[in-house]
Amino acid sequence: MRCRPCDCAVILFVHDLFGQTGDPDLENADNAAPLATRMRPRSLDEFVGQEHILAPGKLLRRAIEADRLPSVIFSGPPGS
Repeated sequence: MRCRPCDCAVILFVHDLFGQTGDPDLENADNAAPLATRMRPRSLDEFVGQEHILAPGKLLRRAIEADRLPSVIFSGPPGS
């Protein structure tokens, strides 16, 4: 893509939390990434707990997988 005013190349990076797995750049970056980044779930199957709303066939999981999640607010203690 090119920027119209100055005609310079523009590179856009879009990250998807549940996108492709096995990205070689991501695997190399994991060694130097902060702990929070390395521990972050990369798919819904990696979440621990919350089976009552994230188990296969449950409402929240179906909404996420269908990309039809409305605006929601989750509240709870830190780290939940």
